Amino acid sequence: MKQTLLATPKAAEYLGCSAQFLKKKRDSRGGYLEEGKHYHYRGDSVNAAIVWDVELIGKELHKRGMRARKLAGV
Repeated sequence: MKQTLLATPKAAEYLGCSAQFLKKKRDSRGGYLEEGKHYHYRGDSVNAAIVWDVELIGKELHKRGMRARKLAGV
């Protein structure tokens, strides 16, 4: 699988969402994007930048969107 890691602003632009949306969906914030799988920290400091695997996140968003549509009967 292709892995495309982008910094938060570029990842949000690529995925068509906001940076806040991505940050809120992290598992550390109660979301479903998993550290080490969907995103990684670039360094070992508390305020290290995050890079996002946009290909994997895009697939996850699609899967969840399709599930929501199916449940809604759309």
